[in-house]
Amino acid sequence: MASATSTSRPAKPAAVKRTITTASYESSPSTADASPNESPRHSPSTTSLSSMASDAAEEKVDYGKLVDTYGNEFQVPDFTIKDIRDAIPKHCFERSYVRSMSYVFRDMILLATTFYLWHNYVTPEVIPSKALRIVLWAVYGFAQGLFGTGLWVLAHECGHGAFSDSQRFNNIVGWVLHSSLLVPYFSWQMSHGKHHKATGNIERDMVFVPRTREQQATRIGRLAHELSELTEETPIYTFIHLLGQQLIGWPNYLLTNVTGHNYHERQREGRGQGKHNGYGGGVNHFDPRSPLYEAKDAWLIFMSDIGLGIAISGLVYLGNRFGWSNLAVWYFLPYLWVNHWLVAITFLQHTDPSLPHYTAEQWNFVRGAAATIDREFGFIGRHLLHGIIETHVLHHYVSSIPFYNADEATEAIKPIMGRHYRADTSEGPIGFIKAMWKSARWCQWIEPSEGASEAGQGVLFFRNRNGLGPKPLKTS
Repeated sequence: MASATSTSRPAKPAAVKRTITTASYESSPSTADASPNESPRHSPSTTSLSSMASDAAEEKVDYGKLVDTYGNEFQVPDFTIKDIRDAIPKHCFERSYVRSMSYVFRDMILLATTFYLWHNYVTPEVIPSKALRIVLWAVYGFAQGLFGTGLWVLAHECGHGAFSDSQRFNNIVGWVLHSSLLVPYFSWQMSHGKHHKATGNIERDMVFVPRTREQQATRIGRLAHELSELTEETPIYTFIHLLGQQLIGWPNYLLTNVTGHNYHERQREGRGQGKHNGYGGGVNHFDPRSPLYEAKDAWLIFMSDIGLGIAISGLVYLGNRFGWSNLAVWYFLPYLWVNHWLVAITFLQHTDPSLPHYTAEQWNFVRGAAATIDREFGFIGRHLLHGIIETHVLHHYVSSIPFYNADEATEAIKPIMGRHYRADTSEGPIGFIKAMWKSARWCQWIEPSEGASEAGQGVLFFRNRNGLGPKPLKTS
């Protein structure tokens, strides 16, 4: 078995061989629970007898030679969702009102205590040095951003039904927490649920859907066959792209559905006709007419908007009462950090040189859920961010398991997933930050492997123009 942590990258990019994991044994409403039924055909993703009987047929499919972006040979997952659920101890599914709420109170106490200390003691009277006060208020923004992200994660638990046994209680807590962080709770809950039901499907996924080869070529004003011939992308361009993604990626997603799929004309009520991602395209998380939702969901979108309206009204009052410059430091500086962590975490959960994506014909729930990766962020990740970074693979299989049981459940599914479980835990928090740069350089678009068969053409891997990993396909 390979190590559960990634190895160092060789000096020769074209010959890269890197093992991200495979199962080494060291180491919501629940959208994932319903997701197997969303599979477009019988496959190992379902739990019916007919689909389980089809496993043998699936194993005989010739995919040709599939190669990930590190140059490692890839095999399509061959287990079932029933195998995953049966391996998890029953008590891992148990949810506690008291325990879940204790984390909410803890995070709120951390936020309040930090504000009290800085507001009363990081002042000109106590600390005469303006430079030192600026540094300390910067530390305040970073710390409050972590505590705020922790509350965001708990609201995320509410959205999946993992917070308690009562979905009404979950929704009340989630709506309050997310609204206070300027997140439209129900609107996001529904689009995020669709992400869980179609992870890795390039036509239905809702988060960080990579560009195809043709889309990448169009974006940079080239023809698809020219991508294998272009010179290296400059590091400064990569840096500017990452900076924009981290600063405005989250609000841009809510406003324009950027990184989500753009097949809205398929919306079954016809609400997506003529609509597209981007500003002015009519696809967002605030309009009840958005093709992300159905007509029956309109009242939930209104409730989300009402929550935002209450939160914004409160911020306007505080800004007028205590000064907008104070509010910028007290609230909006930490808010930017929350946005940064949300985008970074989601990006790195679904973007890595080892991960595949699938066309609609080759996708199923099990394959999509396996196209995710666990990472490591040390004390911050496991305690302040409630393990959302470290147990994401398990979360995509059974999202109703509360975060405090996710480590045990993750260990339980590793033997079932075997080589298909992926984790990049090397260097801890430093490795997590490095992975942002690595993924931006390595993962630019997706295309089939050069040696893929007809069926294998539906299994797509990241490629880039930077000379890293296998070269892009040469096409006429």
